[in-house]
Formats: sequence, structure tokens, C-alpha cells
Amino acid sequence: MDRLIYVAMTGAKELMQRQAIGANNLANVNTTGFRADQAVTRALPVFNLNQPTRAYAVTEGVTADFSQGPLQSTGRELDVAVKGPGWLAVQAQDGQEAYTRNGNLFISPTGVLQTADGHPVLGNNGLINLPPLQSVSIGADGTVSGVPQGQPATARVVFDRIKLVNPPEQSLQKGGDGLFRGNNGPAPADARVSLAIGSLEASNVNPVQAMVDMISMARQFETQIKIIQTAQQDSRQAAQILNLSA
Repeated sequence: MDRLIYVAMTGAKELMQRQAIGANNLANVNTTGFRADQAVTRALPVFNLNQPTRAYAVTEGVTADFSQGPLQSTGRELDVAVKGPGWLAVQAQDGQEAYTRNGNLFISPTGVLQTADGHPVLGNNGLINLPPLQSVSIGADGTVSGVPQGQPATARVVFDRIKLVNPPEQSLQKGGDGLFRGNNGPAPADARVSLAIGSLEASNVNPVQAMVDMISMARQFETQIKIIQTAQQDSRQAAQILNLSA
């Protein structure tokens, strides 16, 4: 009966991992620019000296769903959304370059342009540092301009340009902080990436589909547990029969 128990056990184990991923997706339904995670699972035969008599469930990895989420208009000048493929380049906590679709931007008290999560936005010359401004705007190409305090409205100055990149999706890996990083180092700026100003990209998680998947996985998990219990009962009954025939 060990074959049946271990096969069902691996199925239950991988379902628990998929449920955790689904729960995290549901928790980020309202997270700006969030990319849903998805587990890649398959049955893997176990080969021995004779014939492959069992197959275990194996998670080969967790990938991201790169489909674009819906754009929501906010009318706020510092809210930007990447139109189509592309990313905003930011500085992660470890000081390395990383990428996000969260365009909910703010100016810190020290004048650094950053995301709502506190990650500094990168420009052509590193961090985008801004002087005290009476107005600020971002262009569709990522150009950051504004009117310094005490200057007339016509004295608009271009300070920097947000680094917009579009590395191959297969080269990106999501970190625990929700930011993506390239496997091949920092990506070059891509002038073809453009922004929708006054808008934010919502999460690409479909809450209805995510709930249906969670219910389906819960039922599959219950089935695996019942199989394990059945195997245990069969084992006990077999032992009893052997004892009677002894």
C-alpha cells in the first residue's frame, strides 16, 4: 500500500502549495500592477531497475502571468501606467535595479521620485532627485518636468526621464518583494515603451476564476486525503487477514 500512500501524499503536498499561491493571488486582487503567480505542476514517473511503477506530482516552478491588467483612470499627475509590454525601473532595497508595473508615484520629503512602496524610481542618471516644485508632470515617454518654486508657469524645466524597459519575459524572475529582476543583469532603456498618464494598472488577477480554482483545489486535496485513508484501511484489513490465516 506504500505506493498508493506516497503517490497521494505528493499530490496533496503540491495542492497545498498551489493553494498558497492562489491565496496570495487573491490577497493581491487590489494591488496596483500585481502579476498573478501560477505553479507549473506535472506527473513525473519514478524509474527504477525494473519498470516505472509510480508517478509523483512535482511542481517544476512558479511563473508569473504577464498579461496586462485593466487600466483605471485616476486623473492624478503622478499616476502612470505602462501601456502594453514594458516596466518601470526602480531601485530595490538591496540597491539593485528591479522592475515594477506599479506606477503610483510620489515625491519623498527629500525630493526623490519613488513608488508607493518606497522604491526610488530610476532615470537616465540614476535616482530622480527633484528640487522643491510648485507643479510637476510626467510625459508619455517618461520625461519628468516641473516648475520650480518661485518661478513663473512658463519656466518649466525637464529634470530627467524615467527608465522604461522591456526585457524578455522569460528572463524575468519575481522576488519576495514583488519586484521583478532580470537574469541577464540590468535591461537597457526602450524608447518604444510608453505611459498612460493619470491612470494606474490594476492587478491582473481574476477574482472569480481564482475563487473557482481555490474551491477546485480544496476538493482535489480532500480526494487525496481520502485516498490515503483508504490505503491505511486496506493495509489494516490485509494485516488482519494475514493474522487469521497464520
